[in-house]
Amino acid sequence: MSPVDPHGEAELPFFVYGTLRPGEHNHDLFLRGRTRSEEPGRMRGLALYAGPGYPYAVDRPGGTVSGEIVTARPEAYGRLLAELDELEEYVPGDATSLYERVARDAVRADGVTVVRTWVYVAAPGVAARLRSGGELIEDGDWRGRRAS
Repeated sequence: MSPVDPHGEAELPFFVYGTLRPGEHNHDLFLRGRTRSEEPGRMRGLALYAGPGYPYAVDRPGGTVSGEIVTARPEAYGRLLAELDELEEYVPGDATSLYERVARDAVRADGVTVVRTWVYVAAPGVAARLRSGGELIEDGDWRGRRAS
C-alpha cells in the first residue's frame, strides 16, 4: 500500500512526458535532487498534442505516450506535489484548470512491469479543443519535438 499525503491522496510516482523529463528545463527546476528514481516508461490510452512550448496528454484509445516514471524522495513528496500542481495549473474542482492530475498505470521499459502513477492530462475543455484542431505528436514522444 502506498503512503498517503495529508490530503488523503496516495503518494504515487509521477509519469512525466514533457518539460519535466530529464534534459528539459523544468526537470532541473522542480525535480533535480528531489527524486529517488527516474526511469523510462510508457503510458497507454493517451496521445500527445503540441502546446505553446509544452505538450498536452489527451485520452485516446490505442495511443501511447513516452516519458519517465519519477519517484520522489519521501521527504520531498508533499512540497513537490504542490509545486507540480501549481506548475500544471491544476486546482482540484476548478473548471479553468489546464490539466487534471489523475492516477493511471504506466509501464516500465521492460514492457511488463506496471506502476500506478500520477499523470497530468489535458482538462476536458482543453482536450476537446486539441482533438478538434490541435497538432498531434504522432509518435507520442515529446523528445526532439519541442516548440522553439
